Amino acid sequence: MMRALICIFAAMLVASHASAEEKPIELKTGAGLDKVQANCGTCHSLDYIQMNSPFLDAGKWDAVVKKMIRVMGAPIDEVDAKEIAEYLKSNYGG
Repeated sequence: MMRALICIFAAMLVASHASAEEKPIELKTGAGLDKVQANCGTCHSLDYIQMNSPFLDAGKWDAVVKKMIRVMGAPIDEVDAKEIAEYLKSNYGG
């Protein structure tokens, strides 16, 4: 029993140390960044944007935003969706 508690405690220490070292995702500054952070960041990590930017051009970013709303159910209104798509195309559109 004591050994199990020590293992659990050690695992908690390692996990807390690892998460403390994670760097926050910093997206490019630009019009619409606030909308991206507020809408996209509520469902998934914003590193998704950086990881996929080499593969997505402007048209594909439009499709991604539409998919997030229509397929994934993201509650993003039309005005915000347009700003998000424009931000992604301008800053990560390849």
